[in-house]
Amino acid sequence: MRAALGEIVTRQVRAGAAVPARTCYGTDTALAVVDAAERLRLPVVLLVAPSSAAAATGPKLIRMLRHIADDAAVEVCVQLDHAKDEALIRRGIEAGADSVLADGSHLPPAANAGFVRKVREFAAPLGVMVEAELGSVPGAEDRATAQGADTAGKTDPATVRPFLAASGAQLLACGAGNVHGRYRGVPALDWRLLAAVRDQAGPVPLVLHGASGLPEADLRAAPAAGIGKVNLNTELRTAMLLTIDREIAGCRRPARTC
Repeated sequence: MRAALGEIVTRQVRAGAAVPARTCYGTDTALAVVDAAERLRLPVVLLVAPSSAAAATGPKLIRMLRHIADDAAVEVCVQLDHAKDEALIRRGIEAGADSVLADGSHLPPAANAGFVRKVREFAAPLGVMVEAELGSVPGAEDRATAQGADTAGKTDPATVRPFLAASGAQLLACGAGNVHGRYRGVPALDWRLLAAVRDQAGPVPLVLHGASGLPEADLRAAPAAGIGKVNLNTELRTAMLLTIDREIAGCRRPARTC
C-alpha cells in the first residue's frame, strides 16, 4: 500500500529504526525490493534516480512504481531522488512521486534554501514531502565509482537550524563522512558531527545517503544518531550486474539453452 513518507519515517524513528530506500531503475528491481520488504514486514522507499526521471520513459516508470506500491502488502513510498531543477521535480510530481529530494547542495546555503522553499510551495498542497541536502555528499548516484572518505563533504552543524527555518525542508540529508558509490578504504562516519547536526535539526529526521558499503554496525547505530531514512544503491546495482554477467556467461556454454 502506498503511504506518506513522513508518516513512515516518524513512526520508524520513534521505534528506533530507519526506513530503507532503494534505487529502482525498472519494475524488476522494484518488485524484488518490495518482495524483500514484504518478507520482513517492513516499510520501504522506492527511489527514482534523476537520470531515470529525466528520460523519456521517466514518468511511465514513476507511474509503474506507484502501481507496485499500491499493490504491496507493506507501506511503500515512491521518491524522486536528487532532483536539481524545478522542471524535473514538477514532472516527477505530476507523474505521481510521493516525495522529492530537492537537491540544491551544489548551491550556496542561502540559494539552496531558496530552491527548497520554492519546491515546498508547490509540493506541500499536493501532499508531497520535500527532502533537502545540506553539505554535499560526493560521488555519483548512478555510478559505482570509488570515493575516499577524505573526499567526503561534511555538514556544518551551525548552518542546519537557519537552513531548515529558511527552506522548510521536512527531511535533511547530511554529510558526515558518507559518499555515494563505493568507498575507497575503510569508511568512517563522524558520529560526533552527526550528533551535533541532530541537535540542531530538532524534530526534522536526518537521511544517510551513500549507505552501501558501510559496516552493519554503523547501519544499526544510525537511528540512534537521528537517521530516519537510509539510501542504498551501489550494493543492489552490483549484485544485479554480477548476476546478469553470471547468467550471460552460463548462456555461452554449448550445453545450455538460453
